[in-house]
Amino acid sequence: MIISQTPLRISFAGGGTDFKDYYENFGGGIVLSSAIDKYIYVIIKKRFDKMIRIGYSTTEMVSNVDEIRHDLVREGLKKVGIDGGVEISTMADIPSTGSGLGSSSAVMVGLLNAMYAYKGMLKTAEELACEACEIEIDILKKPIGKQDQYIAAYGSLRQITFKENGSVIVESVEIDENVKERFNSNLLLFYTGKKREASNILSEQKKNINTFCDTLSKMKNMVSEMKESLLEEKIDDFGHLLQKGWNFKKNLASKITNSFIDDIYKKALDAGALGGKIAGAGGGGFLLLYCPYDKQPKVRKALPMLQELKFNFERDGTKIIFNINH
Repeated sequence: MIISQTPLRISFAGGGTDFKDYYENFGGGIVLSSAIDKYIYVIIKKRFDKMIRIGYSTTEMVSNVDEIRHDLVREGLKKVGIDGGVEISTMADIPSTGSGLGSSSAVMVGLLNAMYAYKGMLKTAEELACEACEIEIDILKKPIGKQDQYIAAYGSLRQITFKENGSVIVESVEIDENVKERFNSNLLLFYTGKKREASNILSEQKKNINTFCDTLSKMKNMVSEMKESLLEEKIDDFGHLLQKGWNFKKNLASKITNSFIDDIYKKALDAGALGGKIAGAGGGGFLLLYCPYDKQPKVRKALPMLQELKFNFERDGTKIIFNINH
């Protein structure tokens, strides 16, 4: 039996510039993102027969890989070369659909990591991220970028650069531990209770890339500003930059925000938050806020209808936490 643990993420800036249509045509893309201590778990174990059993929000029992409805599991098994005799289960720390915390790509990276370990093979973070992108973007044609696969594979706080030729550079953002702790404690995550189909929003955003290439370039430039605010220990500036970035992001597709999101966001700012954004594609999922510690009780009081998710930054990317091979 093998168990992989793969972190979810919060993305701070540059989202959208990790789309192939953008980075190939507009001088590359760049994002600032961090793994958090909320995870996707994948369990894979040998069966006594040749059947394949998949357990997630539903259960599948099939005799052939091509019959599997769970597209990530199906394509993962094909990529790794497992054709039967296994049971695979996935579990998540949070609602895994439409959370905006990169859960789909974390599932893909975690599946590949567990499947390779099951076959006795060790893959690097780069290999896992690259293969996860290939499956999700090239094979399954999902309207997504590359950042989620890379942050799930590598973990930590990262600046990730997407070159015009398709290569990816992953750099660690090294800030003082005390600053990181203060920064972490000033970030709040609230679940809006609204699930949304990210692919609809992302498909529209993808179509709009040429129209909003200037906006995306401004969002890309914010990565260095945000990084600078952390390195110079001016962490409240980071909050104001989140607010600026959210104002850019709202223009990229029609359903990124709505009256409910606008209302809770305004309440948070009025109560003392300096900035924030909807995590991921938008439209629902989790609301990320930057709020100085002393103002947080007031912000929580202003948003009693929302469930808070307390979190910390996660240093590690995907890893095997249990491995017994019989």
